[in-house]
Amino acid sequence: MKLRRADAERFERCIAAGGVAVFPADTVYGLACEPDNREAVAQLYFLKRRRPQKPAAVMFFSLELALEALAELGPRTRAALEALLPGAVTVLVPNPRARFALACGPDPGTLGLRVPRWSPALGALAGVRWPVLASSANEAGDEDASRLDDVPARIRSAADLVLDGGALPGRPSTVIDLRPFEQDRAWTIVRQGAVDAADVKSALESAA
Repeated sequence: MKLRRADAERFERCIAAGGVAVFPADTVYGLACEPDNREAVAQLYFLKRRRPQKPAAVMFFSLELALEALAELGPRTRAALEALLPGAVTVLVPNPRARFALACGPDPGTLGLRVPRWSPALGALAGVRWPVLASSANEAGDEDASRLDDVPARIRSAADLVLDGGALPGRPSTVIDLRPFEQDRAWTIVRQGAVDAADVKSALESAA
């Protein structure tokens, strides 16, 4: 199922109005809201039955926008992001200005960053100009949703917008800790997911 520009515009309006949207990404179905809207973030966490202390990711819809917004990142870290993103990874980066604090949980000095690689069917979302707080569209601890029907009915009925992008790959993003990369090019995989460790290593070696 192919999304249209009108779907992306509906998504943007929903987020701007403080709503919570179910949407397809490059991995699994997600929930999204305005990252600095406390009420919207609380609603998203409530729908997931997720502890508010647990961090979420901030998703940008293009790498260019992410690098513009996080201008304080050092040159090595930026090179690493350019090697890894867009892609099915979540990258932990330093957050010295404590941006998007509602997504950071108890550690405002760390930001989880996502920039999906949009398939042709979902390419309309690449035009979204504003970041969102994003988390998988499931109840905390349950299986990720690769089809819209896999998203719990309770979540779909309570969301302000639901976008159907058809069948998705179904593996969550690989989580990579890049916080020490600026100093000594060190990194670790926190959660193995859609991108294999060997591919992460190859990408980061090319950025060094």
